[in-house]
Amino acid sequence: MAEQKAEEKIVRILSKDIEGKMRVYAGLTKIKGISWAVSNAICKKLGIDKRRKIGSLTEEEIKKITEFVKKPSIPSFLFNRTRDPETGENKLLIGSDLDLRKEFDIKRLKKIKSYRGLRHSLGLPCRGQRTKSNFRKNRKKGGGIKKKNKPKKE
Repeated sequence: MAEQKAEEKIVRILSKDIEGKMRVYAGLTKIKGISWAVSNAICKKLGIDKRRKIGSLTEEEIKKITEFVKKPSIPSFLFNRTRDPETGENKLLIGSDLDLRKEFDIKRLKKIKSYRGLRHSLGLPCRGQRTKSNFRKNRKKGGGIKKKNKPKKE
């Protein structure tokens, strides 16, 4: 009976609601900024079985997860912001912090008028994709081959 209640409840971790019937490994990835690799590292470091249902976690374990995410002790390649331009340290950004930082980075690129900044401001791809057939501005006008008008015979 306790198993069913654990599965039905919704767990709130780092201001994100996660269904209780999900496994810990998959449930942590629902938090923006936590990848599968980081989720795996959290489970390993804290000694939580990643196959366990997230609804069965105790309040203490949830607190341990939130504290660990705020100050993670994981390898540097798992951080989502390595060598931050302002501070020079590795960070793991979560949720709205990640969105804000990304927005500020794009604004900075536009301000210094770098190639990527110009591409962002024009609404074009900035990672080398081809633009002949995709990223069309005037989709309604339609491309393709137009038929020649045949002169009328009188």
